[in-house]
Amino acid sequence: MGKIIGKITDAVGLTDIEGTQERGAQSAAAQREAALRGAQISAFRPVGMTSRFGTGAFDITEVGGVPRVTGARYTVAPELQAIQDQIMGLTGGAVTTAQEAQMAAQPLGMAAQRLFNLGGQYISESPEVARQRIYNQLQEARLPSQLQEEQRLSAGAFGRGRAGLNIGNMGQPELYSLARAREAQRAQDIVSAEQQAQQQIQFGSGLFGTGAQTLGQQYAIPTQSLGPLQSYLGTLGTIEEMGQQPFKLGLQVGGAAQSGANAGAQLLQSGLSSAAQTQQRAGDAASQQLTSFMNQALGAAVGGFTGGFGGGGGGLPTYGYSTPYQATGNPLGSTYGMFNR
Repeated sequence: MGKIIGKITDAVGLTDIEGTQERGAQSAAAQREAALRGAQISAFRPVGMTSRFGTGAFDITEVGGVPRVTGARYTVAPELQAIQDQIMGLTGGAVTTAQEAQMAAQPLGMAAQRLFNLGGQYISESPEVARQRIYNQLQEARLPSQLQEEQRLSAGAFGRGRAGLNIGNMGQPELYSLARAREAQRAQDIVSAEQQAQQQIQFGSGLFGTGAQTLGQQYAIPTQSLGPLQSYLGTLGTIEEMGQQPFKLGLQVGGAAQSGANAGAQLLQSGLSSAAQTQQRAGDAASQQLTSFMNQALGAAVGGFTGGFGGGGGGLPTYGYSTPYQATGNPLGSTYGMFNR
């Protein structure tokens, strides 16, 4: 009898374990399905669009059950494409013009270098050195005429008998006047040398400025010659951007819907997960109730058998069963044949 009850208890326990495992597997599958559906809903879906200027399209492929963008493209409208082709035909001539301008501007670089060298020579001296050099040059230039003038005055004074004349200890009057005039001339030469030295430095600096302007022209001419090419390329880029508008709008529309899709996916995933957990808890509760009921039933049955055998084994009560133990070999009768092992 103990073996029969043990087998019944084992059968009930095994059934309960199997049911719990099955419900756990179902709950896990439901949660995986919820996650997959959430991912499907929240997946980014750009929208293919078409405008007057072009068309944008996207390739969406399911990878692992989730849609993904695997390709994207845009097409410029045929009319704009034709304009692009015509402008591209002009760019070759613009490139040639720029190359010719660059070659023509090369002599400007050499001229600028010569101006730099010449300007360096003019400003190689300090102002003091330049002033003294110029003053010395002026004196050297005046010396021959001054000597001639002195000789002429001396000869005239001697001829008139005035060579030995001395007035007020100033010496011969004509020569005294000449010396005073030369002192005034030297003072004027000092001022003139200062001015010329300043002009020399300014002129040298001006040569540097002219050289810089000339060198700038060497680069400005090719740059200016690139203007037509840059204009052509800019127009090509503008046309390309016009053709990209549907593509960009498709991305924007898909992005605008993304937040709502994410929120919906979260709600769906949360609801399905909660439903799966609720279903599993309900199944576990039902399993516990069944186990409790079977344990109580088995306990009652075991108590009944123990009372029947307690009279010394002089026979079993029939409990109203139709077939006694002696006839069937089953103490519970055919009605409880499920316990027959």
